[in-house]
Amino acid sequence: MKESSIFEKKSLRFLKQKNPNWKELAKDCVSFANTEGGTIVIGVEDTEMLPPIGQVIQEKEVELIRKQISYSTLNVSFLVSLVIVKNDSQYIQIVIEKNHNILASTSDGRYYYRNGQSCKAIQPEDLARMFSERSGYVWEAKESTVSISEVYENKKRTFINNIRNSDRISEFIREKSDNELLEYYFLQSKGYLTNLGILWIGQRHHRALMQYPPSIQVIRYNAQGDKIWKLVMDEYYENPKELLERVIKEVPDWEETIEISDGIFRKNIPIYPIPIIRELVVNALVHRSYAMRGDIFIRIKPDTLEIESPGSLPMGVTPQNILSQTKRRNEHLAKVFYDLGLMEKEGSGYDEIYSLLLMNGKPIPKIQDQDDKVVVSIQKNVISKEVVQLMDELQTQYNLSKKQLLICGVVSQEQSLSFNEIGTILNLSVDNELTALVQHLSKINILKKTGNTRGTQYSINPILIKELNFKVKTTLKNIENHRLEELIYKDISSYPNSSFAEIHQRIGEEINPKRIKRFLREMVLNGKISIIGMKRWARYTSK
Repeated sequence: MKESSIFEKKSLRFLKQKNPNWKELAKDCVSFANTEGGTIVIGVEDTEMLPPIGQVIQEKEVELIRKQISYSTLNVSFLVSLVIVKNDSQYIQIVIEKNHNILASTSDGRYYYRNGQSCKAIQPEDLARMFSERSGYVWEAKESTVSISEVYENKKRTFINNIRNSDRISEFIREKSDNELLEYYFLQSKGYLTNLGILWIGQRHHRALMQYPPSIQVIRYNAQGDKIWKLVMDEYYENPKELLERVIKEVPDWEETIEISDGIFRKNIPIYPIPIIRELVVNALVHRSYAMRGDIFIRIKPDTLEIESPGSLPMGVTPQNILSQTKRRNEHLAKVFYDLGLMEKEGSGYDEIYSLLLMNGKPIPKIQDQDDKVVVSIQKNVISKEVVQLMDELQTQYNLSKKQLLICGVVSQEQSLSFNEIGTILNLSVDNELTALVQHLSKINILKKTGNTRGTQYSINPILIKELNFKVKTTLKNIENHRLEELIYKDISSYPNSSFAEIHQRIGEEINPKRIKRFLREMVLNGKISIIGMKRWARYTSK
């Protein structure tokens, strides 16, 4: 029993206090209800798997918790029970259900959501987003007035055949009747189509009358910012799968490639690989907000590709943690896409995008979360053809995991990164997992470690670079400590009374500024240079 986004432990000391912190328990219950639901156990220490031997809990204590949660929360559905485990000890278990339609709150009007292992307050400006997400869930499964007989039979038959032929479903699902399959995927209910059913197998005029049916615009721009080509898909004939297929088939830009020499051979790399386009469009269709108006825009510019979808990211997901946080805004639509093989498993879509971009020598995507839209941008040009060759060799010669390849990709592009910088760029928590990944890459001589403690930098091993004939642009990021100290001293001697910013700019902006500041402090303490002023007004002079 390890704490997670859906599980939390509390010591029994919480209950034995003279004045238990019921507000804290209420906050936990509300945050679970507003996210994915979850379980709270009282009577198990954080570091333990089971309660203490012989621990006995009175029924009146269980009843007290029931009453306090009821008094201090609103719209929270929960079940409190007494659990007896194999060592004959007891603990209290609180199971909180996820709220699909309404927001839960504390009795004093505060809203919370679960983010990893912590509870976060929902700020007033985010309440509208939370309410819209609840509406989005209702939107999928809500019954319409359209009879199941009023569908496009060819779309219905195609959907059923594709599901039955999918390798992602069990035999239990495959053996269901046609109507049972439609009900299982929430496309129909009690003889009527749901909104999801209209979206997938309904007729054009029914789809057009939906509040916010999906439509896609693909626009190409020239260097002056003028529109030179446009594909608009707003006729409402296509379901989401057909919209995706049209984007892939009818946009000629996906066929463009860049040629890279590989010895006597030539390798053509797609400028915008189809798997990346597919995954980005699927994300836009599945995770957009269907509670607000807006088209999906695909903007093809001379140097970038932008995909814009209506609605902001789900609560708890940010551009910084998008690789590790998994939230589904439209659960039933996501289930259909996954079972049809149109998207990767939950939580792995952006992993795949990052991996493909880095393997093709491109930077990771830029993600902007705005009030009413999410914009994902990827660069057209590769950073370096040599990086592509290096990543090819690493993938061919070493049995690396996807996360290890991601680390190699960002390090090869940036040429040198600290442990924390790797974790920040790839949204990998600086914990045992990242440590193990980096240590393994160092052990097999792919990464080279330079420096100690906070100044430690990782780069691609020069020996490996030489073996692979990988040409690296000269940089000062990995300059040895004694050379860096001498470089700083010579700069200050030539330019007395210099600020830190001036020194950093002159000796090399690619060098980690924290590393330079550390050397400046040490040189001042050693009496090698002198300092006048403090903080931003500090000036350095050699002695």
